[in-house]
Amino acid sequence: MTVFLVGAGPGDPGLLTRRGEELLRGADVVVYDRLAAPELLDLAPAGAERVDVGKAPGRAAMAQDEINAVLVDRGTKGLRVVRLKGGDPFVFGRGGEEAEALRAAGVPFEVVPGITSAIAAPAYAGIPVTHRGVSTHFTVVTGHEDPAKGETSTDWNALARTGGTLVILMGAGRLAEIADALMVGGRAPSTPVAAVRWGTRPDQLTIRATLATIAGAGVEAPSAIVVGDVAALDLAWFEHRPLFGRTVVVTRAREQASELRIRLEALGANVVEIPAIEIEPVPFTVPDLGAYTWLVFTSANGVDAFFDQGLQASGRDARALAPVKIAVIGTGTARALARRGVRADLVPERFVAESLLDAFGSGAGRVLIARAEVARDVLPDGLRAKGYDVDVLVVYRTAPAPMSDAIHTQLRTAVDAVTFTSSSTVTNFCDAIGEPLAPQPIVVSIGPVTSETAREHGLRVDAEADPHTIEGVVDALLRALQK
Repeated sequence: MTVFLVGAGPGDPGLLTRRGEELLRGADVVVYDRLAAPELLDLAPAGAERVDVGKAPGRAAMAQDEINAVLVDRGTKGLRVVRLKGGDPFVFGRGGEEAEALRAAGVPFEVVPGITSAIAAPAYAGIPVTHRGVSTHFTVVTGHEDPAKGETSTDWNALARTGGTLVILMGAGRLAEIADALMVGGRAPSTPVAAVRWGTRPDQLTIRATLATIAGAGVEAPSAIVVGDVAALDLAWFEHRPLFGRTVVVTRAREQASELRIRLEALGANVVEIPAIEIEPVPFTVPDLGAYTWLVFTSANGVDAFFDQGLQASGRDARALAPVKIAVIGTGTARALARRGVRADLVPERFVAESLLDAFGSGAGRVLIARAEVARDVLPDGLRAKGYDVDVLVVYRTAPAPMSDAIHTQLRTAVDAVTFTSSSTVTNFCDAIGEPLAPQPIVVSIGPVTSETAREHGLRVDAEADPHTIEGVVDALLRALQK
């Protein structure tokens, strides 16, 4: 097999290339460093080996020679190895050294370029590295050379004279020395400087100063440092998004968290994803649907389980639903059904069981409700009271998902809001954290039933989605945080 040296990009997981994602999804081993976004590791199969070789100032989980040895070892075993490197593997990423080691050992390798922080971090800070009438070229240089050399090979005087834009990577620790050298070389003390720390991430921080003042501005690693007139431009967009700097906890089933997470991250939030529940299959058999007048789905989970574990297992498809009319609770459930090629006949105005019950008129007929193992009986009891013959088909169950120590610690530090999208997420979240969070962050609920469960657990509900959808949760969260 091949060892793939994959550029993870500067931090925003959305900047990973399609080729990089494809390789991660098929990896047997992922060897990663601290500058690779943690979310990218979730793309790898659950059973893939994950090897942390992260380096930080003054600390290295593994020396470069040891990293090379890991790549060679896993590669010679015939495993599909992804070496996930921050930025681009060949831009101050020591990817060349790893490629040399692999070639010397006869291990095939492939290089997958990534977006370097040298251009991405300034772009996310609203600084173009070239700009008409301001800078026609840019130079990228490392501020951290191999200490074993004993002397610098960087001619800062020459770099000062080249003009244009200078982007310095890994230079925070030597910034005072570098600034002095550039001024000695001829750059004016008033030359604009911008340092972008954790560029493209939710905790991005941009510090603006001049060559004369940047050393005392509190610049910390990892920062991309831009020197030149373009550093005075402020076309900021990333840090101006409505949820930038806010930390929001998403509590959903592991399989469902992506939609809400994507929406919140697009608005600038730092999302802490807690799969408070896991969806577990249960054995069931889909009955003869020709015996029913209505088939009711109460959630997207029910739709997926019904089709994947029910119809598909028996060799049937959506055509089996032809004899019945279909009712759903909520547009999210209707969309899940539409993805299967089926349109719902009835969607209530409000996305709760009570509203669907109201939408059913009094009458006779047989109803099949596909739902979770544990659920409220409002709908089946109410339909029976209206004269319907009701059967409940359990198609999945929810179970508490484990919460890591790291998540526990993060929840006790800086969380602005917590979102709940079902009663089970509330119950399992509260059981997992033990003592209530103090002070309590803003709590946003998807609907009245979930809100009531939250209050029963002693939580203050600050906002409730209307409509009771993911879009409604996002809108309610924005309003609550703006207050």
